[in-house]
Amino acid sequence: MQKHKSSHVAPIFPPKTPAPAPASSTLNPIPSSSPAFGTPAHTLRPFSIAVPSKATILPILLPPATLRPLAFRTFTKKHSLTLASSALQELATFIGRHCGSGWREEGLAEKVLEEVARSWKGRNGGVIVDGNSQELKEILKTLEGNMSGGRIGTAPAISRQDSFALDVTQESELSNTRLGLRPTSNLTREDTQTSFGLSSLGVQQDDPDDEGLNHPRHWLKVVNAFDQPRMLYNISKKHFERDSSKPSLMPPSSHKTTLFRNRYNVIHQRLLRNELFQSSAVAVTKGPPSLQRSSSSGLTTQQTHKITPIANLLGRHGTHHMLLGLLSILPAGSLAINDLTGTISLDLSHAAAIPENSAWFTPGMIILVDGVYEEEEESTGKGLGASNGIGGIIGGRFQAFFIGQPPCETRKATLGVNGPDGSQDHTIGGGFGWIDFLGVGSERAVGSKMRKLERRLLRQTQPEPDLPSRNRIAIIGELNLDQPRALQALRKILTTYAIEPEGSSPMTFILTGNFTQHAVMAGGGSSGGSVEYKEYFDSLAAVLTDFPTLLQTSTFVFVPGDNDGWASSFSSGAAVPLPRKAVPDLFTSRIRRAFAAANAEAGTRSGIAGEAIWTSNPARLSVFGPSHEIVVFRDDISARLRRTSIRLKTPNSGAEDQEDGPPPQSDSSHDDIEMDSALENTDSMDVDPTTLSIRPKPKSPDIPHDVQTARRLVKTILDQGYLCPFRHAIRPVHWDYAGSLHLYPLPTALVLVDPTAPPFALTYEGCHVMNPGPVLVTGRRGVGRWLEYELGGTGRVRECMF
Repeated sequence: MQKHKSSHVAPIFPPKTPAPAPASSTLNPIPSSSPAFGTPAHTLRPFSIAVPSKATILPILLPPATLRPLAFRTFTKKHSLTLASSALQELATFIGRHCGSGWREEGLAEKVLEEVARSWKGRNGGVIVDGNSQELKEILKTLEGNMSGGRIGTAPAISRQDSFALDVTQESELSNTRLGLRPTSNLTREDTQTSFGLSSLGVQQDDPDDEGLNHPRHWLKVVNAFDQPRMLYNISKKHFERDSSKPSLMPPSSHKTTLFRNRYNVIHQRLLRNELFQSSAVAVTKGPPSLQRSSSSGLTTQQTHKITPIANLLGRHGTHHMLLGLLSILPAGSLAINDLTGTISLDLSHAAAIPENSAWFTPGMIILVDGVYEEEEESTGKGLGASNGIGGIIGGRFQAFFIGQPPCETRKATLGVNGPDGSQDHTIGGGFGWIDFLGVGSERAVGSKMRKLERRLLRQTQPEPDLPSRNRIAIIGELNLDQPRALQALRKILTTYAIEPEGSSPMTFILTGNFTQHAVMAGGGSSGGSVEYKEYFDSLAAVLTDFPTLLQTSTFVFVPGDNDGWASSFSSGAAVPLPRKAVPDLFTSRIRRAFAAANAEAGTRSGIAGEAIWTSNPARLSVFGPSHEIVVFRDDISARLRRTSIRLKTPNSGAEDQEDGPPPQSDSSHDDIEMDSALENTDSMDVDPTTLSIRPKPKSPDIPHDVQTARRLVKTILDQGYLCPFRHAIRPVHWDYAGSLHLYPLPTALVLVDPTAPPFALTYEGCHVMNPGPVLVTGRRGVGRWLEYELGGTGRVRECMF
């Protein structure tokens, strides 16, 4: 009893540890909550687990000027990024708070800057790192949660494939950790490529195991014009920015001004990047600059050009200038040129095109004009606005002597890449390689990886070189379904590919409108209405059903024309606003049903099922990300250029032609185009934009007339960098969606479906331009025509008899 009482008294000295009981002892040394099972009352702890303490960092105030050399070396020299002052301030504050005084000696700041730069590139944030951007704030917030003691920790990264399939050693170590035992090795792994997933580019490093990923059609994406990212050029940052405003079909009038301002800024910055418009501190030229180059030897100093704003012409009577502006028509009916500073009347009575007859010039185009400013006596001293007062019209006129298109820029120069494959090992300064123009990834981020993937997949799908290539695109021109002979020609074309060996059918078939000769939805033609319009597509479905193999292994893309619904229901066949939406699903249900039946019959035999995609006009096809960009546009643009173009002075015409009269007749003396290289090769058009010279006209031109017409059309469209270089009264445009009409950077291929122009396949500044023309050849009964394009190569016009 005395023993139990003493146990409740607090001892003065610590109790002695009792000696271990002998094995034969009947006492239980471990008090148990369940004596029958011998369960300990408390959890045994063989060793004490020390909770890792977070190292204490004493924050400091790091001046941005002190961090600038290290940031410049990491961002600019290593990653080709431009660091804004606001971003440098944010990084200095972050590093001073989380790295402390050891930011330089221990190399903590360099690792943080490296991680931020890689994460910024992985997010396609652009070439300029802005401190006020939401992307930089998210990157710093993510890094803050992964930093300990000024160092960036590495989180365990488990891929999707093996997230639930652990190694045997990992399984045992994980169970030991849960039981409180010390693990034998770390569970973390070094993965500098993923870097918390912040710098992931969305392209797997290893070979994809999925069968669908091994198919080239998996990397084919059709970009609708209404879903394409809308980019605006910022002249202060000299960079493209995404337009964050919500687009609308009925926008305010200020958006129309933004449309023309953006067109002008894109062409203006493109000219300033051209070597002809870059002045040198060494070169000294004599005389005023002109579009006409000197005929002296190439050893002389190259003459540079300088663009003068229209507002700077005030008070400079009789001086020589070069203007860049929009060719427009004044209310009085005379021609004028205007830029962002003002407008001036333009006299083209003595102007000559450079090169001669190489392009069209219509109101609505942005052109280069070289001439002399002449100030009228009655308007001397009135300055900007003069008696008009609206639009900044300058008194006097500009007497033009030479007129030309702004030189084009290659795709590689725009994106800032070089070399045969455009890899990052061959990069040049500047460019917009980090801009994602289509929403499929930027060139500098995923371009080289996609090209490696393309080479690997195309080798797998092309085991024998003698077989037809799998990476072909069959482009079928204007297909009028209300003509039975057009369906016969289509059946013969599809039969040509159906009899090819298995596995060698084309990757894509592109079918373009107008799918009816007249605006059937508006009651045009012999019979009109939506019922007849749907019956035409039902007849097309009956033809496609006879070729189930092609429906199972290819992608069919349908691009509408001006006569297709619903836009033609109110336009009655006239020009509808661009871009225009796809044909409604109401009329194409039976074609989709034919594809579904063919894929159900195939089952799981093919990796990717065939599909029918109804897209907008224009539309873009992206194959392997930014590696291949194909623009498809259906328009009678050649006929519209001939109707609206101005007539210029020609060497053979003694009298002066009127400025806005009808276009010249299709005579060989007027349509002779002087190209600067490879005139004897009628399948290529490699024109050097730096050669702006007038050469003597040959007496007997050996270039066919169709080739001359095609070259003139191609040079006009690509130099403008815009698919609709007309006045809005001639060809309307949706102001908020005009970005889908830009050809900047130049695509790898442009499919310009124009029945009013001859079929051709030409290459100009690295862009391959093709026109298949109509399916039925005019003047040749029983002949069908289409165009076949080799991905990354050239196209060729093919014909068949039916």
